[in-house]
Amino acid sequence: MARLEAVIWILIYGGLLALILGLWVAPMDDDTGWSLMAGGGLAAAVGLALIYVRSRINTEP
Repeated sequence: MARLEAVIWILIYGGLLALILGLWVAPMDDDTGWSLMAGGGLAAAVGLALIYVRSRINTEP
């Protein structure tokens, strides 16, 4: 469970960082900026989906 939580937060924070970096790069290089924004948004979305998955996992024996 601890490993899943670590992956979730890495995906969320890393995705948001890539999204912001893509917004900053987009005026200089449109293709790279959009790629960073798409990848970052996807990573953050996967992290948020994993939060839902974690909430549905039954940890009781």
